[in-house]
Amino acid sequence: MNRLQSFTDHRPRLFGIAYRMLASRAEAEDLVQNTYLRWHALSEDEVLQIREPQAWLVTVISRLCVDRLRVLKRERENYTGPWLPEPLIEVDNQTPELMAEFSSDVSLAFLTMLERLSAEERAAFLLHQVFDVDYPEVAGMLNKTAAACRQLVHRAKERVQQDKPRFHVSRDHHRQLLQRFSVAAQSGDLKALNALFADDAQLIGDGGGKVASVNRVLHGASRISRLYHVIARNFALRMQFVEVNINGEPGLLRFIDGKLDGTVSIVSDGEKILDIYTVRNPDKLQAYQGMRIPTKNN
Repeated sequence: MNRLQSFTDHRPRLFGIAYRMLASRAEAEDLVQNTYLRWHALSEDEVLQIREPQAWLVTVISRLCVDRLRVLKRERENYTGPWLPEPLIEVDNQTPELMAEFSSDVSLAFLTMLERLSAEERAAFLLHQVFDVDYPEVAGMLNKTAAACRQLVHRAKERVQQDKPRFHVSRDHHRQLLQRFSVAAQSGDLKALNALFADDAQLIGDGGGKVASVNRVLHGASRISRLYHVIARNFALRMQFVEVNINGEPGLLRFIDGKLDGTVSIVSDGEKILDIYTVRNPDKLQAYQGMRIPTKNN
């Protein structure tokens, strides 16, 4: 067995599990590397005894993720302002992490909902619901009984479904709303902005205490519209929006003076924006800070 090639073949799935579990690209990459080191440290005899390398690797990274998520959840309790996942930005549709293993839902809205789960609930839910792992296998990975894992998934489903109903919106409708938003936010047109948002829309902004952002969830179309009106008044001539894919969905990058300032992701019912997520914490954008504005932009 070519050990390196075997690991490389399974790496996208390992990253997909770790990112969904931890909602952090950097943390996911660290645990994928840690999993490889454990794989590499096995003796040849130990490797030969492993019938299914993927199952072994998924088990290792799942347990590492559960342990790491327990620590991260405690840290996030002390986070300054709302906490959002670290976005995965894809400009050219070639980002490896967003290929086959990210064909299912990995939106910021979905990952944010998962934050209400315990570490073990999140692992069991993702392994079974997203990666189609049978309960007996999940039980082995989490060192629990199959019955206990069924209960974990059941509780996870109930907690996730407590959120707002999710709408199936075509990619074209999603992009059209984003384009209308970018034009209105660029101009600061209060009437156009207000028309975009549902009356009970909410904005969640993540500055992490590092940059200016809303310190709590902002509710209501009029309040959100006025915020973007004020931003445009101060930065319109220095601000540009560029459409990209963020976590597998159409989203926007906002540049100020040519430098990446933040990401914009939305949830909609196809007609109005229900939720808007903005990530401005520079720590979460660090991997993309060298990104330059493409020639064509919105």
